[in-house]
Amino acid sequence: MSTPTLFKWRHFLPEIILLNVRWYCRYSLSYRNLEEMMSERGVDVDHSTINRWVLKYAPELDKRIRPRLKPTNDSWRVDETYIEIKGEWKYLYRAVDSEGNTLDFRLSAKRDGKAAAHFFRKVLSAKHTQVPRVITVDKNAAYPVAMDKLKEDQTLKTETQLRQSKYLNNLIEQDHRNIKRITKPMMGFQSFHTARRTLRGIEAMNMIRKGCCWRIGKSGKTASFCSTPRSLK
Repeated sequence: MSTPTLFKWRHFLPEIILLNVRWYCRYSLSYRNLEEMMSERGVDVDHSTINRWVLKYAPELDKRIRPRLKPTNDSWRVDETYIEIKGEWKYLYRAVDSEGNTLDFRLSAKRDGKAAAHFFRKVLSAKHTQVPRVITVDKNAAYPVAMDKLKEDQTLKTETQLRQSKYLNNLIEQDHRNIKRITKPMMGFQSFHTARRTLRGIEAMNMIRKGCCWRIGKSGKTASFCSTPRSLK
């Protein structure tokens, strides 16, 4: 989908839309905070409109940066963190390599071996990742179950080592803080669909912040997304 088609029938300039989406996904701001900030700049936009922009374009940010992600190494750190949806805790599976670069993420309603296996398959299917030499996890009993299943169907090599060490997993636990800092002002999501789409934008901006993308500055300026590379059209 080309950029002009993506913003067709919108009543605001793409730069204004993407600025709000980028700020919401990058900083600890509420929709009403953004409404006030836009009003101070002479732009009259309702917070509900900004909400619709985020749900529409946050996944697009994730989609657009995927071809630009830098290759990661074969030492994984995997963990899950809690996300509140309609008053219930759901689970955001996340993985980084030994240098802190994001491998992938997946929101799940359950925290079991099947959910962990689905997450591992998603990470392995990403173009910027490679088959892991070692996967470091915490003491969650679901991970050995998932590993055995993936080795059984030859998705993972039998040589891949599963290392259960909470101390060695401090790297990804620290990385969780950046995501939790953004989601805290939201005070929980109202639906799984809303959470999944919003988190895609938050994770995308987090990857840009860490310098995981080629030719995109860590500030993630809007101009980087307004132009569409030929390969993405």
